[in-house]
Parts: sequence; C-alpha cells; structure tokens
Amino acid sequence: MAGKPLPPDTGTLPTAAIIVAAGQGLRAGQPLPKQFALWRGKPVVRHSAEALAAAGIAPIVVAIPEGAEDVAVAALAGISGVRLVTGGVTRQQSVRLALEALAGSAPAGVLIHDAARPGLTAPVIARLLAALATHAAAIPVLPVVDSLAHAEGALMGAPARREALRRVQTPQAFRFEPILAAHREWPGAPTAGDDAQVAQAYGLDVALVDGDEALHKLTFASDFARPAPALRIGTGFDVHRLEDGAELWLCGVRIAHHQGLAGHSDADVAIHALVDAILGAIGAGDIGQHFPPGDPQWRGASSDRFLTNAIGLATEAGYGVGNVDVTIICEAPRIGPHRDAMRARLAELLAVDIGAVSVKATTTEKLGFTGRGEGIAAQAVASLVRT
Repeated sequence: MAGKPLPPDTGTLPTAAIIVAAGQGLRAGQPLPKQFALWRGKPVVRHSAEALAAAGIAPIVVAIPEGAEDVAVAALAGISGVRLVTGGVTRQQSVRLALEALAGSAPAGVLIHDAARPGLTAPVIARLLAALATHAAAIPVLPVVDSLAHAEGALMGAPARREALRRVQTPQAFRFEPILAAHREWPGAPTAGDDAQVAQAYGLDVALVDGDEALHKLTFASDFARPAPALRIGTGFDVHRLEDGAELWLCGVRIAHHQGLAGHSDADVAIHALVDAILGAIGAGDIGQHFPPGDPQWRGASSDRFLTNAIGLATEAGYGVGNVDVTIICEAPRIGPHRDAMRARLAELLAVDIGAVSVKATTTEKLGFTGRGEGIAAQAVASLVRT
C-alpha cells in the first residue's frame, strides 16, 4: 500500500529501542550464541545496549532465545531500562513480539537494532533521531565501492549500477505506531530481510542517513579475532644488591669494579629490566616466571640467554623490536665510559640497529639504597612492532 500519511515534525521524539538477540548465532564458532559471546571484553549484546542507554534511549527491549534468560541477565547486568522478551522463530517474529511488549508504553519512536552489530556509535544514533523528526522511517546506509555484476550461473552477467545501491545497516528508526501496524499486517512470507522492508511494504517512505563502517556485522569466527595492534609497549624494573667478590655485568658488558651484583644468574640488572619490558609488551608475564630464581639450571647463567628467549617469544607472537630505552640508576661505577659498548651489545642481542638502543644513567643524589652504594637499579621501556 502507498501514500501513508507522514506524522508531523515534532522535534526530538521520545524513543525506545529493540535489540534483536534471539538467534542461535553458532556460525561464528563461539561456544554460545554470538550475541552473548565476548567481543572486545564484553558480551556482544552489551555493547549496543550501553550505546543506546548512553544516548538516553529507554526502554530497551531485548529479544532473546527461549531459555536464555540467565545468560542474558548476566550479559546486560547494570544497564538501566532493559527489558527481556522471548523472541520468535524468525527475526520478524522477534521484532513483532518486542514491539507488542512496547505497545503499552507507546513511545513516539523506536530504534530496531541487530545485536550482531556491536559497533554502534553516538553519531549514527543522532542522525537517525534527527531524520525521525521529519520522516516515518530512517535507516543508516553505506555506499557500495566495489564493482557489481549479476551472476548467470558461473558466468558474469550484466553489470549492476553501484551508484544506485547502498549497504543497509541497523539500527533502523521508525515512528512507533506505523511500524507496529506494518508488522501486524506483514503476511509472514516471504521472510523480511529487515524492518525497512516491512515498513516499505506498508507504504512508508524510508529516509537514508549515513551509516558507519564500525557497524560491521559479526558473522564468522574471524570476526571475533581482533587484529593484533601494530605497536605494543612494555616496561621493566629490576634491582640487585652489590657485593664484594662478584663480577659486574650491565647490558651484557663486563665492567671493572670493586663490587659486582648478587643474584642467581649473572645479575645483569639492566638486561633483566629489559627482558621484563619485552615480556610485558606481549603479555607474557615476567622474567621470574620463565627463569625461576630457584631453578639450578640458571645459577650463574648469562643474562644474554634470558634476553634471547624473550626476543624469541616476541617473534613467535608476531612482533619485532622497534626500540628500547634502558636507564641504569647507581652512584658507581660511572656508566658514561661504557655506554657505547652497552648499546652495541644490546643492539647485537636484539638484532636491531644501534640507533634503536638507548642506554642512560642517573643517580638518586645519594638518597636510598642506590645512593648509599648498596645496589643498582634499572628500568627499561621496549616498543615492539608487528612484523
């Protein structure tokens, strides 16, 4: 039917929302329906619910699978204005049931959103609400950038005009009474792809607003594998006590001094801090986990081995060293005369250009255990880049 009258412009409309989360969603390879699986640290459905609540949308009706009340309550805990309804067999049935659940409160407008699109942003919501003030329906869309063609079996058919096509996203915005009436009149077959199709079949004009690539639909297992960041940074800190009769190793270089550092290995405090920085950058714990101080195989071991192992773990994780910065904190010995040798040795162990290695020294102005000459401390920062 055509020519449905358009409601007048009423400014910002009191708007409710529906999140469709009633599917099984097992194609994504998760152990439970994808709308309740974790994505970027939260259940998928929670991302959209939080975004809608933050925009002042209420109530938010979430259509869930039968028997999923406990997992849904846990996923949405603490978000105000959320109600749960059991969905139907099809998406359209779930939306209809959610709309009927809202009928008593009779909001002026409603946003209908798929839980599988967790990247909902405030600007998209704002654009939809602005369009809803002067239109009966509005949907977010994106342009088609690839060339398109009709398929004739295994052969290319006639090209399609991409300029006239758009990719449709959710949430989709509607005046409440017209979309409720449209769903009540929908025959049930064929299955509606989205609510805009239901609205259009009812005779409503559907306005287009800009969508957002962030609203990508989670469909496959690969969608839950977050790309590794291009840069990762870790920090490390270590302390060792000075004692008579021990050798002094710093940054892999033996330093002539009347005291050395005490430890289970060679006690190279600078390399130990650097190892912790690298391990921290890849989330692999600390040096004590990989080389327990009580393990006899590491007694007197060269700390070069620890650093080589940490680099190997970083490589396995897909990262290489970008640069490192080591600060040695002591009153004596003087580090300046040995700085170039230290940088060269670390560059050799890390397999990087010497320009990517910084070694600095400072004192604590005679304060604390380093100021009293009782020990040496070191701190390090390492940046790792994706290879």
